[in-house]
Amino acid sequence: MMYAGKQGRGRNDGSDKVKNRSYVLKRLWKYLYFYRRKLILALFFTLIANVLSLVGPYLTGETIGAMENGVNFTRVFIFAGLMIGFYLLSALISYILSVQMTKISQSVTYKMRADLFAKLNHVSIKYFDQNQTGDIISRMSYDIDTINTSLANDVIQVFTSIITVIISLIMMIIMSKTLILVFVITIPISIMITKVLSKIVKQKYRIRNQKLGELNGFAEEMITGQRTIQSYVQEEAVLHRFDQINEEASTASYQSGYYSTSVGPSVNFVSNLSVALVGVFGGILYFFSQITLGNLTSFTLYSRRFSGPINSLSNIMADIQSALAAAERVFHVIDHENEPQDIQNAIAYENVHGKVTFDHVTFGYVPEQTVLKNVSFTAEQGKVVAIVGPTGAGKTTLVNLLMRFYDVNEGNIYLDTYETRTLTRNSLRRAFSMVLQDTWIFHGTVHDNIAYGNKDVSRMEVEEAAKKARIHSFISHLPDGYDTILTDEGLNISKGQKQLLVIARAMLSKTKMLILDEATSNVDTHTEVQIQKAMLALMEHKTTFVIAHRLSTIQNADLILVVKEGDIIEQGNHSSLMEKQGFYYELYQSQFA
Repeated sequence: MMYAGKQGRGRNDGSDKVKNRSYVLKRLWKYLYFYRRKLILALFFTLIANVLSLVGPYLTGETIGAMENGVNFTRVFIFAGLMIGFYLLSALISYILSVQMTKISQSVTYKMRADLFAKLNHVSIKYFDQNQTGDIISRMSYDIDTINTSLANDVIQVFTSIITVIISLIMMIIMSKTLILVFVITIPISIMITKVLSKIVKQKYRIRNQKLGELNGFAEEMITGQRTIQSYVQEEAVLHRFDQINEEASTASYQSGYYSTSVGPSVNFVSNLSVALVGVFGGILYFFSQITLGNLTSFTLYSRRFSGPINSLSNIMADIQSALAAAERVFHVIDHENEPQDIQNAIAYENVHGKVTFDHVTFGYVPEQTVLKNVSFTAEQGKVVAIVGPTGAGKTTLVNLLMRFYDVNEGNIYLDTYETRTLTRNSLRRAFSMVLQDTWIFHGTVHDNIAYGNKDVSRMEVEEAAKKARIHSFISHLPDGYDTILTDEGLNISKGQKQLLVIARAMLSKTKMLILDEATSNVDTHTEVQIQKAMLALMEHKTTFVIAHRLSTIQNADLILVVKEGDIIEQGNHSSLMEKQGFYYELYQSQFA
């Protein structure tokens, strides 16, 4: 059975390009649209609160007018009382509004974080091979928090500013069309300054977020590798490199902050200039009886309200640009292509026997670098296949192709009689159990860690698997036995014990095939000898692929594949390969000389 069609090698579909502002805003709007009713209610409250607040300057003018030609205390007290009432009601509505927007922003970021995490569970292994863990975590935490802050504060501030500008402009036109000419000069200057600086600010924030992601990635790597760093006395070298990355992040943060803070004072200067011009020309108009004192007072207050939002918009523009830059990084992950879909009518293969055939397989992680070259071999059902060879020869790549973490560039891989790309990935991967060199223990009980991936297993079955892995005695002496909580990454147990837990997890699985990638690498020689019999029991009736550097562990393998520079240069059992006195013979002699 041959598979027709292009192989899934990953493609550059433009998802790595930075999205433009309008695209990011549209994407953010899609999230807000889920909560459109709450948002509409919030915008209604914003309108009411601002209208109530903007009545104040008019009432102030009326109060001044009531004292212009003799004080009319009744009118003064009425207008003053109305001002207090309107301002109090406006403040109350504004408080309700802020609570509402906080709820909306939290809902949006909750959904965005859930979408991001869901995407990370659907991208291919290639994505994690090419991106730092710390940078991915930075996008899920820091970047989404930045978006959350902006949604909670900036959205309403922008809407408030727009309402304030429109109402203030209308009121100023009503009071004096002549004085409005002042803003014909100052507003274009403010817009030009804001537009030019905001473009610079956005670029600076994008660089800052990228550098912070690199800093988080480096810190995460160094923290997890402290034992190795101290063992090789590399503390000074690591500190020097951290200082370089930290300096780059600090410089990027300073530059983004520098340009963002320059927007406010620049626009504020133009705003103050407009108020000064209003005062000068308003005084002239009052002198010639072209405007009343009350209207001049109201106009001046409205001009402050009119200029204030423009200044406010320029100030919050920095936060908006930071949020847009953060959103670009988040959407870059969310928009990343998923692991390629199964072909149409892919088979959910359940009745697996376990015969595996590589038929002239060629593969490279990148097109110009071939890792495996025309590889062919057959692993018979229930047999043990050992894969040996120097580091970088392509041993782990064979496993990646078996599990379809990557698809081949040329050739075919068959499971029983089916080409693996005609099977669903889920059914293919369920056919395997894996014990890797890099053990994975999550925060939870010992029982849950062993039972991971195996639903509805009993405590007895878990204990039986632990006994076979020779770790039951150790677990029994833990404070709470199988209910003992293991910390993240299993840091409260040794590496060897973690390896045994993972082996017990594999023993609990009922799969037809098994992959052991240096499965005993963290186990001492005495313990390794102890678990060999258990491993043989585990491998019984299973097609087993063993990647091993210790050749003593694979002498009984049915088939040994000797891989070098992407080629299978020798294959056979231990005896036949020793008789050939080839590369395998040299490897064996080098270990036991």
